[in-house]
Amino acid sequence: MSLNNLRPPRGARRNRKRVGRGPGSGHGKTATRGNKGAQSRSGFRFKRGFEGGQMPLHRRVPKRGFHNPFRVEYAVVNLDTLAEVFDAGSSVTPELLRERGLVRVAHAPVKVLGRGEISKQLTVHAHKFSGSAAQKIAAAGGVAELIETKRDKEERLEDEKAETRRSERAERLKNEAAAKAEAEKAQKAEKAEKPQSAKGEKGEKPKSDKAEKPKGEKAQKPKGEKAEKPNS
Repeated sequence: MSLNNLRPPRGARRNRKRVGRGPGSGHGKTATRGNKGAQSRSGFRFKRGFEGGQMPLHRRVPKRGFHNPFRVEYAVVNLDTLAEVFDAGSSVTPELLRERGLVRVAHAPVKVLGRGEISKQLTVHAHKFSGSAAQKIAAAGGVAELIETKRDKEERLEDEKAETRRSERAERLKNEAAAKAEAEKAQKAEKAEKPQSAKGEKGEKPKSDKAEKPKGEKAQKPKGEKAEKPNS
């Protein structure tokens, strides 16, 4: 065999189907699409689970209970297992648990439960501890160190932001109340400085320089005298 004799196996290479070329193309008048219907139209898209209009399987199968899509599945390890596998003074990590075969689910957060007793001093690193497990580890002289997951970190940051917003709002309200109290105090002091007049009395008008005319008497003008006109 030489290079000029190399051929692909029979049926490995085929010409592509050229549709829409009429009845003489060998693919029929309707270009292999059949007569009428959704699949014979352009733009048709097959929806997953669609069964031609009848009740689809995912709707006719009964459902029971509640399934939380945001639940966190933990890989569980008990204290008696840790006491059997690890020596006193060891540091237990999720990676070490996977190496020893105590945790079989990869990348799953680890939770330590309090089944059994432990008398060894261990430093256990896990994503979650039950209350009894943490107490027993501490009673044996060990340390239960919590590993913060990405979700826990996001929740902690959200809580810190919410607490910051609450404290800022409380401080703003406190400052506004203090400013309002100061304004009211200044307003009261300003009112106290002004002299208060008695009820029913009016302020005295300043007396004019003109002599008061006696009541009932008219000013008498001398007869035969006229007011002098100014010289033009």
